[in-house]
Amino acid sequence: MNSTDLCSPEITELAKAMIQVQQSLNPALKDQVNPFTQSRYATLNSVIDTCRDTLISNGIWVAQYPVSAEQGHIGLVTKLIHVKSGQWQSSLMVMPLPKNDPQGYGSALTYARRYGLATLIGLTTESDDDAEGAMPRNPNSSNTNQGKPTQTPRALGPQLAGVQYQPVQAQDGRSCIKAIGATRSKADLLKKAGFRWDQKQKIWWKYADIAA
Repeated sequence: MNSTDLCSPEITELAKAMIQVQQSLNPALKDQVNPFTQSRYATLNSVIDTCRDTLISNGIWVAQYPVSAEQGHIGLVTKLIHVKSGQWQSSLMVMPLPKNDPQGYGSALTYARRYGLATLIGLTTESDDDAEGAMPRNPNSSNTNQGKPTQTPRALGPQLAGVQYQPVQAQDGRSCIKAIGATRSKADLLKKAGFRWDQKQKIWWKYADIAA
């Protein structure tokens, strides 16, 4: 998609209307808690509820529709149309499917709609920490089995002395694996297995569908 595919030849009237929209927007409320990560996030409903009335009152129509993408991915177009002038602007979001089935497709579509809309209109959440939300939480912060790490199959990660692996789910619907225990001296081996170090939460993690 090139620049001529992203907007109409003129967007002056649309831009004027969107300035009015952005002046009245409040951050979207984080109305849901991920039961696996214990982190709060703004759902699609929250994003829509936050911007719907001000978009309509300023004559902005929102359209979102899926488009073809490479195998294992979903494409979503988000489009803003200024009703009075017909001017428009759009964006294309392509993201991998967490699972190649209807449930995975629906999860990815909801995620893409939420972030495609919020990004295009400049909407933020109460605290913009999606990078944190895409990662598993620190096991020491909210783990009811603290001190009793769950032994999980070796396939979740390399067999390392003193290291255990726990499956969790990120906000984007993808399955993650976090490494806990004696990980400090195993950094190089964890990197080779595809794990990443989250400096903020002080944990090693990776998406479950990333091979070692």
